[in-house]
Amino acid sequence: MKEIRDKMKETESDLQDLGPPMPAESNEKMQVLWNMVTDFIQTYKNTISGKYDSKRVMGNSDGRAELSGGAKIKMSFYNLYSEFEGYKACSEYNDMHIQKAIQMHEGDGLPGFPSVDVFIYLVTPQLEKLRDPALELI
Repeated sequence: MKEIRDKMKETESDLQDLGPPMPAESNEKMQVLWNMVTDFIQTYKNTISGKYDSKRVMGNSDGRAELSGGAKIKMSFYNLYSEFEGYKACSEYNDMHIQKAIQMHEGDGLPGFPSVDVFIYLVTPQLEKLRDPALELI
């Protein structure tokens, strides 16, 4: 009898850990599934953005703080682009290049206010230099 009672307590504890039972109605099942997906997405977003998540902290039994999610990604990019430290994207351009870009993309904008297209035109080739290392990291 004692063994049966112990097994019953263990089973009841396991049931409590599992949470409430699955609903019988299909619309209630869909709501439970939707809530689970929403919770997962929110946890994923919080991990990437570095927001505090008590579930994640409680899962870390040794109490040490470790980099995770977005912090690991950021550190990887810092390490990857450390060779570009001090890199100046505009060093390849002189005033003549910039003036030509402004004239090419002048359009009907206000005089004295260069178009955003000028910036995109000048920066895109520089960003292409960073594309391959970024894709390699991903």
